[in-house]
Order: sequence, then C-alpha cells, then structure tokens
Amino acid sequence: MKSSTKTLVIILAVIAILVVWFIGAQNNLVSLEEEVRLQYAQVESQLQRRSDLIPNLVETVKGYASHEEEVFTQIADARAKLAGSIETGDIESIDEANNELNSALSRLLVITENYPELKANEQFVALQDELAGTENRITVARQDYNETVGKYNKAIKMFPTSVVANMAGYEAAEYFEADEDAKDAPVVSFD
Repeated sequence: MKSSTKTLVIILAVIAILVVWFIGAQNNLVSLEEEVRLQYAQVESQLQRRSDLIPNLVETVKGYASHEEEVFTQIADARAKLAGSIETGDIESIDEANNELNSALSRLLVITENYPELKANEQFVALQDELAGTENRITVARQDYNETVGKYNKAIKMFPTSVVANMAGYEAAEYFEADEDAKDAPVVSFD
C-alpha cells in the first residue's frame, strides 16, 4: 500500500473512532437525562399521593374539630400552591410549597392532640399511617432523584464527555435541597 493510502486509512479510522465515541457519549447523556426526568416524576408522584391523602385526613379531623377552620384553609391553600408548583416543574417553588404544606399539616396534627377520641378513630389512625408512609416515600424519591442528578451533572462536566454535553446543549439539573429551617434543631418543650 502506498503511504498516502495508509495515511487516508488511518485518518478514516480515527474519524470513525471519534464518531462512534461521540455517538456513545451522546446516548449516555440522553440516558442520564431521561433518568433524571424519571426520578423527578417519582418525586412528583409521591407528592401527589400525599396531596390526595390530605383531603381525607382533613375531613376526618373536621368531624371532630369543626371550629379549627383557619388550619383547614391553610392546608387547602398550601395544597393548591403545591399542585401549581408541580405543574410548572420549578424545583424551588415545589420545595417552598411543600414546606408550607408540611407546616400546615404539622398544625393539623397538633390540633388532633386536643381530641383524644379523634386519635382513637381507626380511619384517622389509618390515614396518619398512610401519610407517614408517604412522607418516607417522598424522602426516598428525593434521595434517588438527587443521586441521579449527581451522576448526570458529573457526566456533563467531566472531560471528554463535557465536550459532547456543551455541543449538544446539556445543562446541569437542580437538586432538591433542604429548607433553611430544617438546618435548625427543633426545640421540644413539655411545659
């Protein structure tokens, strides 16, 4: 073979290797991006499950504590805000709305302490258990999402895949982060 033919074959082989690598990197990034979306959908699904449980819990409590209308209104408003935030897909507003709902639910559960017959109600206890289980599912879904976001963000930032990510317009995904208030330990008082 002539040296010019050899050179052409080598150049074509290098180009073929680069094209195959580029396609593989692109496919990996697509896969990671879809995994982020899937995990985000799991978080949304668990938030929706909790949102669906809340009206039943509220109605059960209403039967015993009908004069606690302010808390019921706060829960309804927080639920509506969370639903709207989920529709927009903005993680920061979802976190904020979720924190408002958690706060309103905490006030609801404090109210139940004043009604021993409510705490003994089987339906209420079952709903509380469902809500607690859902809170655990939300925590796990958020952890899974954050782990997936970490893998994705690493992939788009590490060389040489970062070259493909920049060319294709991939951007870092946002993590779910704890509320600022969660960093302070709660004060428990039995006075």
